[in-house]
Amino acid sequence: MSSDFLFELGTEELPPKALLSLSDALTSGLLKGFDSANLAFGEVSSFAAPRRLAVLVRNLDVKAPDNDVVNWGPPTKVAFDSNGSPTKAAQAFATKNNLALSELASNVEHDGKQEKLCVRKTEAGKSTASLLSELINAALLGLPIAKRMSWGSSKELFVRPVQWAVLLFDGKTCEESILGITSSNVSQGHRFHGSGDITIKTPRSYEQQLKDNFVIACFADRRDIIRKGVASLAKTINGSAVLDDALLDEVCALVEWPVPLMGRFDEHFLEVPSEALISSMREHQKYFHLIDDNDQLLPAFITVANIESSDTSQVIAGNERVIRPRLADAAFFYRNDRLVSLEQRRESLKKVVFQDKLGSVFDKTVRVSCLCSQLASFTGADATLAGRAGELCKSDLVTDMVGEFADLQGVMGRYYAVHDGEEQDVAEALLQQYLPRFSGDKIPTNTLGTTLSLADKLDTLVGIFSIGQPPSGSRDPFALRRASLGILRIILDRKINIDLPVAISLAAANFSLEPSSLDKTCKQVLTYVLERFRSWYRDEGVSAEVFLSVSTLGFTNPLDIDARIKAVAQFCLLPEADALSSANKRVSNILAKQLGTRMPEPLTQALLVESAEKSLAHTIRALEKSCKPLLASRDYNTLLQDLSSLRAPVDRFFDEVLVMSDDTTLRENRLSLLKRLRDLFLNVADISQLVTGK
Repeated sequence: MSSDFLFELGTEELPPKALLSLSDALTSGLLKGFDSANLAFGEVSSFAAPRRLAVLVRNLDVKAPDNDVVNWGPPTKVAFDSNGSPTKAAQAFATKNNLALSELASNVEHDGKQEKLCVRKTEAGKSTASLLSELINAALLGLPIAKRMSWGSSKELFVRPVQWAVLLFDGKTCEESILGITSSNVSQGHRFHGSGDITIKTPRSYEQQLKDNFVIACFADRRDIIRKGVASLAKTINGSAVLDDALLDEVCALVEWPVPLMGRFDEHFLEVPSEALISSMREHQKYFHLIDDNDQLLPAFITVANIESSDTSQVIAGNERVIRPRLADAAFFYRNDRLVSLEQRRESLKKVVFQDKLGSVFDKTVRVSCLCSQLASFTGADATLAGRAGELCKSDLVTDMVGEFADLQGVMGRYYAVHDGEEQDVAEALLQQYLPRFSGDKIPTNTLGTTLSLADKLDTLVGIFSIGQPPSGSRDPFALRRASLGILRIILDRKINIDLPVAISLAAANFSLEPSSLDKTCKQVLTYVLERFRSWYRDEGVSAEVFLSVSTLGFTNPLDIDARIKAVAQFCLLPEADALSSANKRVSNILAKQLGTRMPEPLTQALLVESAEKSLAHTIRALEKSCKPLLASRDYNTLLQDLSSLRAPVDRFFDEVLVMSDDTTLRENRLSLLKRLRDLFLNVADISQLVTGK
């Protein structure tokens, strides 16, 4: 037998950016609780609005299934003495299972090994209603809340004060204590439009009853209403709304009854860079901006009200009054900032601390400028312009615009550099230095931007490691993980042929480090950056064995590492791969045991007596010659395909040739042959690592 279940928690306005994650976690926690109690259920619906989290579960079992229990006791030879009387062990078992001593003899079973006391019984399943309080409170306790608060005289803790709770199940109202509130069947509608208390009739009527009281409880429905309403309004002025998903979700979490409205601002504000206007509208006011067919910003915005006003013009006018001074501030900042050049602002950077032990931001720009000039030969950039970009790269941090809108760092640097008459590529580099900002973001598109981005990230990495503050656990205040992945992405996507130790050493040379500290720092940074490759390739579906086959050989050029890993991944698809990997594993074990760290004597052709070893030696010599140009061009894919031809001669060799011959001269010569075989593969990777479970 099953019934519908509804739980709603009513609160003060929940944090908008956390609303979806809280809703998902609550639903997940409840379902896990039902699963752990062996309760079956049907369709599940989640609801999330500014003042409520709710879950509707259809066809939830009203009672947990009965549970067959088997309790094994001591063996009969322990349970009964020589006279057949119950021992203390048997008596304890009888007490535990509510058995009379006289019943013990009839509760004996064979467990497959010996006869033991055994009791079989069926425990009645608990009613679901009796479990609800425990399951709900456990789910609420497991929500991802960084900091919980208390309210009034209550000792309960939650993300926001709890005002009401609704709990319906099995056609009844369940009165349970939920975060200090006794649950009932009474909910609340819209704060202004609603009629007050709403008595929820059934779980399935919940959504419609709230809608009748001006609350769209379903997050996805509200988001769809906002998206369609905003797009429709934009069309009325022949524009398009830019619907950023994060902003859309945040706005959706702020309103229960969404009503999109369009306002306008003075056209003269369009003289200000569009990024500044957009940042002001999006970050401060949660407005959607509009663009024309040429992707140019229009002097209009769309806000989403939480009320259905009888005079929307008043609401629109109010929003226009609010945005006007914010845009005026942006215009003032832009005018004022251009009175002082980026070059002149460098002096102000001396007062801005980058890191207490690493000096000021000015000091960082000096290091980055030097590093840019050195990296230019690898990236193909002009060394002089690269150095100039490094000098100016942080000057916009001390402008009024970036001081107000931190997300515009780099963006305003580009505008101000153009105004100052700097080279266009230098200006673009000031913007692109922060790329990629997140996973999947674009990378710098010009050589100066590429150079500056690499230099900035390398300087931060080396600097922070040099003072002994590497990331630990989830703590990464300088975003070194992101910087490392950014370095790798830039090198691979831009195909920059550089060894990481070289790049790291160039960056480390700009710090005043003792020789021992310099070497330690460089090694730590190299290990840290290369370790990012592991998660990189895991996310791309490359197996740990494939990654290990390359990483164990200590290669440090990202382009080279990438080419090898991709070649090994393709090699694994060949029919010869398993056999050759196993053979390499066998060869590796033989050489490690017989040679240790010493080198074998050179291969002597005259000592090849068996047909199989002559055939293998001939194939190896041919491949050694043909692989040289492939290695030089990093065509590891073709090289491994060629090496797959070794399967037949290798299999034949191990079938017909005794490596560990009693003749020490023959044995040494065969070890030498195997060493050359293994070295052929080690030119690309240690494919013995591909063998799993050994």
